[in-house]
Amino acid sequence: MIPHEIIRKKREKNHLSEEEIKLFVDGLTDGSFSDSQIASMSMAILLNNMSEEETLYLTKAMTESGDQLNWKNIVDSDLVCDKHSTGGVGDKVSLILAPILAACDVYVPMISGRGLGHTGGTLDKFDSIPGYNTQPSIEKFQKVVKDVGCAIIGQTSNLAPADKKLYSIRDAAGTVESIPLITSSILSKKIASGLKSLVLDVKVGNGSFNTTSKIATDLARSLVRVAKNSGLKSQAILTDMNQVLGWNAGHSLEVKESVNYLTSAKRNIRLEKITNELAASILMMTKNITKNEAYKKIEIVVNSGKAAEKFDKMVQELGGNKNFIEKFNNYLPSSNFVGEIRPSNSGTINNIETRKLGLLLIELGGGRKKIEDKIDYSVGYEEVKNVGDDVDPSASLLKVHTSSKEIFEKYKEEIKKCFILSDQKSLPLKEIYQIL
Repeated sequence: MIPHEIIRKKREKNHLSEEEIKLFVDGLTDGSFSDSQIASMSMAILLNNMSEEETLYLTKAMTESGDQLNWKNIVDSDLVCDKHSTGGVGDKVSLILAPILAACDVYVPMISGRGLGHTGGTLDKFDSIPGYNTQPSIEKFQKVVKDVGCAIIGQTSNLAPADKKLYSIRDAAGTVESIPLITSSILSKKIASGLKSLVLDVKVGNGSFNTTSKIATDLARSLVRVAKNSGLKSQAILTDMNQVLGWNAGHSLEVKESVNYLTSAKRNIRLEKITNELAASILMMTKNITKNEAYKKIEIVVNSGKAAEKFDKMVQELGGNKNFIEKFNNYLPSSNFVGEIRPSNSGTINNIETRKLGLLLIELGGGRKKIEDKIDYSVGYEEVKNVGDDVDPSASLLKVHTSSKEIFEKYKEEIKKCFILSDQKSLPLKEIYQIL
């Protein structure tokens, strides 16, 4: 079947067969579908949706489009697990979660992505660490996972290559929000990574792609059902993204916050609650233990410094400095200018336009407008206030790290407008909305 016939069939809201979906994925992989045809197909899927069966076929075909990792004879394959987030502003959970899980004696081969739209990418955060190699060989990747317990890298050229191609087009084509495309993108990489257990952090709120609980719930259910039908243990947890997660947003600033968390120097409570819930979910699936037992394990490995040691060793094994944890402030890039943004009057933060904050971070140089754009890893927000916080002109809403005072002044007022104050007391937002 020629490409445009498959596109037409989905455009006309018809069900695609497994063979037709495989032909589309083969076309993604070998280049027989042009970029415009891929964009057209992704738009047809966005507008007309896919059934659960079609989504399963798409996930399977994308998984099988390249290499599939096998952990037998390397580690206990039943303990191979991972976490995935749908993305948000300041979401640094992966940096903290992976070493915690490794310290709890499971194995985390985490394949991460770069920033998509207004959300920051885990891979970009690790690129801010001098020397850290986000694209090692498969052999090196598996060795680090075996020796350390975790490794966070980028997608290899032949691991779900169909997804890699589609992922690069979705943003430009305006089809990022498609639930079947999100589901197949996430799960194809995870299944190809050889996982046995997966926890899914599905963000909800104005700073996520899932702006309503219905959209987030639909996505979570799609992910869990397709994962289980693919033989992968999974659980989805809906978490808040109506504000920056943690205190900092921006690549090197998020690495700093993560190190401070792991070393117990400074720990954000909201970030801790979400991280612990996700980590506990994995440990319950892999270790067959209760939630209370999982929480106790997590507390021990963090407070003892064992999780921090795992992070340090992972950085070292993947090319970073040997004493990174000890001297991280000396290694990570710092901005040329730091400016404070203060409210004009007193009040309580009632709402934060988190998506806009993420987009403004891109304007400051901390993200990409085009795939080929270079990121200024030092750019970001620090000590960001939350919904429910009382504020006044004597203290800052946040600190903004930029390359110059001129850039800070250019965007200062737009950033300030993202924080909506009220005379009425607002309650802090929930961290976790639902577990599926």
